[in-house]
Amino acid sequence: MKITLLNSADFKSYSLSMLQALLSCNVCVDLIGNDDLRNSEIMTNKQVNFLNLRGNQNPDASWADKVFRILKFYFRLLKYASTTDSPLFHMQSHNKLVVFDRIFLNLYYKLLNKKLVFTAHNIDARQRDGRNNLINKISLKILYRLMDHILVHTDKMKNQLVQEFAVPANKITIIPHGILNTVPVSALSKSQARSRLQLNECEKVLLFFGYIAPYKGLEYLLLALGQLKADGERIKLIIAGQVKNCPAYWRTVEGLINKLDLESSILKRVKYIPDHEVEVLFKGSDALILPYKFIFQSGVPFLSYSFGLPVIATDVGSLREVIIEGETGMVCRKEDSADLAETIRRYFDSRLYRNLEVSMENIKAYGNEKYSWDGIGATIHGVYKALL
Repeated sequence: MKITLLNSADFKSYSLSMLQALLSCNVCVDLIGNDDLRNSEIMTNKQVNFLNLRGNQNPDASWADKVFRILKFYFRLLKYASTTDSPLFHMQSHNKLVVFDRIFLNLYYKLLNKKLVFTAHNIDARQRDGRNNLINKISLKILYRLMDHILVHTDKMKNQLVQEFAVPANKITIIPHGILNTVPVSALSKSQARSRLQLNECEKVLLFFGYIAPYKGLEYLLLALGQLKADGERIKLIIAGQVKNCPAYWRTVEGLINKLDLESSILKRVKYIPDHEVEVLFKGSDALILPYKFIFQSGVPFLSYSFGLPVIATDVGSLREVIIEGETGMVCRKEDSADLAETIRRYFDSRLYRNLEVSMENIKAYGNEKYSWDGIGATIHGVYKALL
């Protein structure tokens, strides 16, 4: 069996994990990607045909260069689709021209008689971000209508597809979000990671990792830290990730950091985090913290579990289903800085933290078993077989 996997920079780790699972099912894959994937070890596998259609994705390129590379990518993609013998295209997200992708690009694929599979990591990202509009809703409805099959991670996501977008239930398959273990991992110790981050070994360190956006609730975490600091707690927060199309929000966050006098309590890595830096951040921390206001499912806990790092998260979407209270992390109320502060305090007083070295080994083993890609890959393979 041969399929085409259209990788997205937003879901790189997920796509590579899924790719590995598909190879185990004897699927041959045309992988559409960019320069960032060229040196991945998996590209040497004979079942993988890596097509670097995106090229260099340097965010600091000039406006003219960005326009040119977008147009060049679409030209290459249209040409590839018209000439490949791959009968099925599996997409993770869309390219820069979202409405064009959802409607016209998918219609083009259908005219070429391709079967289309879409992994809906977010049913409606604009709704999540508070930026919904009529064009977004209409283009999403057309997208879901054009898909031959849709993969989602939770029952809630399936229900939204059925109720809001009138997608037939038999066109949807629920698959767990697999463990994300494709980033490079070395023998780096916690003390060595702390040294690289210029952190004291005895400090209590929390990690906020991923895109920075309003729905992530970072302001509630800062308010919680301010409260803890006022109570005499000394906790360090690492903020690691890019600002996602919301410079005004980040200015608000920075203003809050200054207002609460938290500059000395925060280590900022506000940028794109390359794979080789991920290990240092997770190994140098005591817990991942997700103060989200809205989400259906997030991939970050599954990256955290691959390192064995406990997760403190708000009760939104399906995060409670992912976290075993007191064993793999803790859950608190959303948009409630007082409850978040108390949960952070409770975590650092818990057996989970006191026996962190043992806890991390247990979490790592749990994550690799519970969210193994073996079963997920077999389910996706079954979807492909049914369509073809």
